[in-house]
Amino acid sequence: MLSILGRSDRRQRLCNGISRRDVLRIGGLALGGLALPDLLRLEAAAATAGQPGASRRQKSVIMIYLCGGPPHQDMYDIKQDAPQEIRGPFAAIPTNVPGIQISEKLPRMARIMDKLVPIRSMVGARDAHYSYQCMTGYHDQQTPAGGWPHFGSVVSRFQGPVSPGTPPFVSLCYTTQHQPYNEPGPGFLGLGHSSFSPKGPGRGDLILQGITADRLGDRRRLLAAFDNFRREADGSGKMEGLDTFTDRAMGILTSPELFNALDLSREDERTRERYGTDDETRPKGDGAPRAPQNFLVARRLVEAGARVVTINYSFWDWHGQNFKNAESELPVFERALTALVEDLHERGLDQDVTVVAWGEFGRTPKINKDAGRDHWPRVCSALLAGGGMRTGQVIGATDRLGGEAVERPVTFQEVLATLYHNLGVQLGSERLFDFRGRPQYLIEPGVAPIKELV
Repeated sequence: MLSILGRSDRRQRLCNGISRRDVLRIGGLALGGLALPDLLRLEAAAATAGQPGASRRQKSVIMIYLCGGPPHQDMYDIKQDAPQEIRGPFAAIPTNVPGIQISEKLPRMARIMDKLVPIRSMVGARDAHYSYQCMTGYHDQQTPAGGWPHFGSVVSRFQGPVSPGTPPFVSLCYTTQHQPYNEPGPGFLGLGHSSFSPKGPGRGDLILQGITADRLGDRRRLLAAFDNFRREADGSGKMEGLDTFTDRAMGILTSPELFNALDLSREDERTRERYGTDDETRPKGDGAPRAPQNFLVARRLVEAGARVVTINYSFWDWHGQNFKNAESELPVFERALTALVEDLHERGLDQDVTVVAWGEFGRTPKINKDAGRDHWPRVCSALLAGGGMRTGQVIGATDRLGGEAVERPVTFQEVLATLYHNLGVQLGSERLFDFRGRPQYLIEPGVAPIKELV
C-alpha cells in the first residue's frame, strides 16, 4: 500500500473523526472493506437515488480506431456474386443470426453475431488518412477557432469523472509515425479536457515517490500562482480548463484506481490469454502496434470509472498484398474484439459499455495489380456492440460491387450521436463557444442517433 503522509504535527481531525493523514492514505481507508474511492462512488449513487432519470450505473464507450482504413469487402460485406477481381478469395460464412453472413476469416465474430452490429453503409469520408473524423465527427477543414473537440473531451466536459482517481477520458493510443493517425486534442473545450495517456514512460509518474502531502500541496500552489500569471497574459483561450486538469491530476496521484486498472498482472492469466498477444512495442507500418491486450486494459479502465477509452490498433493501409495481410491481421483482431464483447456480457456490462471499431474510409472494390485495395472514401464499414443497443442485425447495404451505399447510408456523426445517447450526454443542455466566441454544434442540427439501434 502506498501512502502520502503529511507532517505528524499537522494531523488535523475531520468532523467525522478521520485524520487528514488517514484521508491521504492511498487505498487505505478501509471501512467495511471499502476504500475511499468506493465510498465516494456509493455516496454519489445514494445522492442520485430517487431522482427522475437518475442512473446508478456508469455508461462508457470503448472506441477502437483501425489506422489506415480496413477492407470492408473482406470483413463484413463479402460480395459473393461479384467478379473475381472484386470479391477476392475469401468466402462468406453464416453467423448465429439467420440471414447475416460475414467473411470466413472472422469465425469468432460469426459465432457471436447476436451481440454485434456491422454497419455496411458508412458514408461521408474523405480520401485522407486521419483519425479526425472518427474522433470528432467532422473533417479537419474550415474548423472553428481552437478546432473541433475529441469525442472523449466532449464527454469529459459534460459528465466529468466518475471518481477522483480515474480520468473520464483515457487514451491508450500510441504515437504514430504518420501524424494524422494521431488523435485530435480537446479543441475549443480547452486543455482541461485533454485525454489522459498512460502509454510510454509517463506511466511511472502515476506513483508518488518520496514526496509528502505538504510538499505536493506546495507545488500545486506554486503551479497555480504561475498559471494565474500566464492566464492573465494569454488571450487565446488555451489556458481555460487548467484548473480542471490540475484537479484531475491530483486525484490520479492520490488514488490507486487508475494504476491498478493499467496493471494487467492483476488480471487472471486465462483472461489475458483469451484476448491474445502480439508485439506491442513494434508499430505496424506507419500506424500503431498490434496490441490486443489493450482491449483488456480498456475493459479494466471502464470498470475503474473511465467514461471513454480510445485505442489505435495496427495498420490497415494495404495497397499491396491485401489478402496476405488480412490472413495475418484478422484473426488477431477478431480474437481481441470478441473476447472484449464476451467479457463485457459475462460481467454484466453489455448494457453500459458501448464498443465501436472503425477506420477512416473503405477500400476499392477492384483489386489492384499488387493484389491490394486502394483508398475508397465513398463507403466503408463500422462494427458496434453493447451499450444496450439492439444488436444481432446489419445496418445498411452496398451495391453488388461493394462500392456505393444503396440502403440506409449512415454518417460518422450519426454513429457519434448514438454514442452520446448511450452515455446519456445531453449536447443541447449547454451552448458551447469556440475561441472566437462563436456558438458551435458538436453534432449538426437534425442529426439523430441511429434509430435502428436505440
